[in-house]
Amino acid sequence: MTFAATYKLGARLFWRDKAMLAASVVTPAGLAVGMPVLMRHVQADGVAAATEIFRGSAAIILSLTAFMNIAVALSTRRDQLILKRLRATRLTDGQILAGEIASTVTQAVVVLLACLAAVMVLAEVPFPAHPAAFFGAVLGGAVTMALLGAAYTALIPRSELAAAMVMPFFLVCAVGAGGMGPLVQYLPGWLQNAFGLLPTSAVVHAMRTGELAMPALNLAVWTLVALVAIRLRFRWEPRRS
Repeated sequence: MTFAATYKLGARLFWRDKAMLAASVVTPAGLAVGMPVLMRHVQADGVAAATEIFRGSAAIILSLTAFMNIAVALSTRRDQLILKRLRATRLTDGQILAGEIASTVTQAVVVLLACLAAVMVLAEVPFPAHPAAFFGAVLGGAVTMALLGAAYTALIPRSELAAAMVMPFFLVCAVGAGGMGPLVQYLPGWLQNAFGLLPTSAVVHAMRTGELAMPALNLAVWTLVALVAIRLRFRWEPRRS
């Protein structure tokens, strides 16, 4: 068994899980396409509004398709002892997690790019003005959020609680990055600054401005935090009562 095998296993299990597809693909894709289309037809500056709301909706996709997906999947496979059995093979711990993370990143990037194509057709959202920054932010954000999701499993006691326990993180990342509209503008300045430190905020900032330096630094810091947390706290077996 190789890294490619774990990658294929993660992808196969994901696309066969109807509940996970509904939560981490259908729902975020519907929001990422539906909200820009709605803004396109209800506001005077429809195209500009649709473009801005789509950028914010990238935070929703990354929070659900990357972070929630892997947090729920790894928690479930841990409780089903699938991870324990994988460790009994020739695969290293790093290969097991890398396959799962790479599979999740692929799914998140595909969903986001499919949504971009849909809003370009349905809401007349223009092709990104800064393609390198856009695609770099999408890929970097997906990797960072998937790593954070894997690290977050250390806080999830049982797989039944996984979906509920990731919701607070999803709401913070989505609202803070503008995924629910300009709600963050009505918050106190110190809270806006705190939300600006989120990885999803860095992704949306890179999409909006084309700047890569600060978003890349932000994602690098969060990636390092996730890797350290995985190294120190990741659990391969269910918690014994």
